[in-house]
Amino acid sequence: MNKFRPRSAIFRLPLPALLWWLTSFVPAAAHSGEGGFVLLLPTGYYLAGGTLAVLVSFLLVFLIPAVTVARWGGARLPLGEIPLPPVMLTSTLSAVILLGLLIAGFCGSADPRINPLPVAIWSLWWVGFTFLQAVCGDLWHRLNPWMAPYRLLMRVMGRHQPWRSYPDWLGYWPAILGFLGFAWFELVDLAPNDPTRLAVAILVYAAITLTGMLLFGGEAWLHRADPFSVFLRLIAHLSPIDAEPIAPNRCRLSLVLPGTRLFSLQPLPISGVLFVLLTLSAVSFDGLCRTFWWLAKGGINPLEFPGRSAVSSLNTAGLLGLWLALAATYLIAIALGRWINPAMPAARAAGILVVSIIPISLAYHFAHYLTVLLVDLQYAALALSDPFGRGWNLFGLDSRNVTMSFLNNYHSVVMIWNLQAGAIVLGHILAVAVAHVLSARLGGDGWRAPFAQMPLAALMVLYTLFGLWLLAAPNAG
Repeated sequence: MNKFRPRSAIFRLPLPALLWWLTSFVPAAAHSGEGGFVLLLPTGYYLAGGTLAVLVSFLLVFLIPAVTVARWGGARLPLGEIPLPPVMLTSTLSAVILLGLLIAGFCGSADPRINPLPVAIWSLWWVGFTFLQAVCGDLWHRLNPWMAPYRLLMRVMGRHQPWRSYPDWLGYWPAILGFLGFAWFELVDLAPNDPTRLAVAILVYAAITLTGMLLFGGEAWLHRADPFSVFLRLIAHLSPIDAEPIAPNRCRLSLVLPGTRLFSLQPLPISGVLFVLLTLSAVSFDGLCRTFWWLAKGGINPLEFPGRSAVSSLNTAGLLGLWLALAATYLIAIALGRWINPAMPAARAAGILVVSIIPISLAYHFAHYLTVLLVDLQYAALALSDPFGRGWNLFGLDSRNVTMSFLNNYHSVVMIWNLQAGAIVLGHILAVAVAHVLSARLGGDGWRAPFAQMPLAALMVLYTLFGLWLLAAPNAG
């Protein structure tokens, strides 16, 4: 493992700077197993610093009236109007690119590092595009590769309407099952990076998606049943860019405070609540399952890790268990809030307040996958230089161009640790602020209403502690 020992000058820093410095040192939890950093500072101080930052932020937000926070969230800076390309054009281009990647998956190199399909799906799309969605807004609505094939199939079949309407009772359950399957494939399957195996999985997902769209309608299926469209649409509400449609292919852009667009979301049903919590628990378990602590639960020596087959049952149970534990804890926090404020409707509160978890999901996504993205961007260029494994070298690259030297460089490590820990802390602070505004909409009696937020705030503080521990804990790569 890569190790880093801080300079002795740190002990001459004043206390506030010391606390910030302590919270900025975390190991990189790379998905592709590039290795982690071992925290050599006293872990207790490090965890306390980040957790106290979130706790103090709650106390500060608690003292500010929710209407004031909401008013700040309503600030907008108009940026003007822009034209947009037609959805059919962008969706067709995405479908063509995906088709090329699938061909590369079946016909290209068997090495996942130089085959463009695994790099494009796991790093450029699942990691990089999620970040882009959070910054730029709902790009996926126009770039998803399924709308163009769906409309083509509807035209071929001579249909203008789906076979039936999407039933309300189905809710977000198909999205939950789809995201669970995706998380299981990523975290438990024996070879999720194998190009052929990944290509087959994508074809199965494509068949399910297009069948659902044909049965229930394209927009209806993507809005509630497709796991990635649901996830990315929720992430887009964190964007500081608000795109208001004013014509089919034209929108008005405004700059807003990050996360304030969450205020406009409608209350989610229980299936939607469970979906949001699943997105957070899945990325959290991705970090947990690599820790020495977790492997020890399975009787495995992390320094002699035998491979995924040895932990498939353990990780399957852990993935489900962490999701169910988080869901139970969240519902208990809502129930305690209702006990404090009996006028608060519990079901409505659960559906409204759960959107405050979305900033935390993005924060964990960023912190967990940051180093893998930095490495795999280099592999992506290498893979695109010879996409079909025919010995091409379109960009004049070879494996020597891929470097991980930044993982051993003092300044790079400090920057990575700052970004990871900062994302965790800022994500929780934003979640606290969003929950504060949304709680005010639930009503209540006098002093009871603001105090009803405290159980959920306590859950967020504890989850901050858990997340920072995950980043600090030694892992098996």
